[in-house]
Amino acid sequence: MKPVLDVTAVSMNFGGLRALNEVQLEVQSGEIVALIGPNGAGKTTFFNCITSIYEPTEGEVWFTPRDGARTKVNGLKPNLVTELGMARTFQNIRLFKNMSVLENVMIARHCRTKTGIWGALLRSPGVLREEKEIVDRSYELLKYMGLHKFYKELACNLPYGAQRRLEIARALATDPTLLLLDEPAAGMNPQETETLKHLVFKIRDEMDMAILLIEHDMSMVMSLSERIYVMEYGCLIASGTPSEISSDPRVIKAYLGEEAHA
Repeated sequence: MKPVLDVTAVSMNFGGLRALNEVQLEVQSGEIVALIGPNGAGKTTFFNCITSIYEPTEGEVWFTPRDGARTKVNGLKPNLVTELGMARTFQNIRLFKNMSVLENVMIARHCRTKTGIWGALLRSPGVLREEKEIVDRSYELLKYMGLHKFYKELACNLPYGAQRRLEIARALATDPTLLLLDEPAAGMNPQETETLKHLVFKIRDEMDMAILLIEHDMSMVMSLSERIYVMEYGCLIASGTPSEISSDPRVIKAYLGEEAHA
């Protein structure tokens, strides 16, 4: 079986700085995989290479959407990567804060529409049907994420945890095969984190997608992930199951900490 995501020896240089050094990673269909490591390890840079915000200096990123057509992502524009079926959230929330909650999700849904400029200008029946589908599907996703009661609110007025969930709803609106979550629990309280954990399982199981997440909350990582990759200074230093990672001396030294492990 082809992996949904297959990253081979990806390196990323910024001038004389080597931010990533021959990183290899794969995600299988239906898996929840975590990428962990200390701040500055290169995790978000890696996400940016996967989603074609950066083009890797070396190596290859291969993505296999639901239609089975394995595609090399290197050099593609980010919007084309989204259309292929890869969606992400960001470490720092990037909502359209002065648009409504519903409009934030509707914008993402437009990548799945077929309306051209003439159809939009002429307001054909097909265009009107498509617009209704966008509104209906966007509201459905808000309901799925427990946000439908806020649909008319400006995104900037949502509580912090709800803004995080809205970002995920917006990513889901693109109908992804692979969902990338960059520190989804950052800034959340324990109750919000527990709710998010159940939502991630629900998304994987009910929407048939693979999930790759960056996260510092080790309790969440260990309870969510089937496999974990660990980065330090732009290099992968370990990979394995949660039990293997939690007992790996290199991981304990680099990230978990001797005292925390004890």
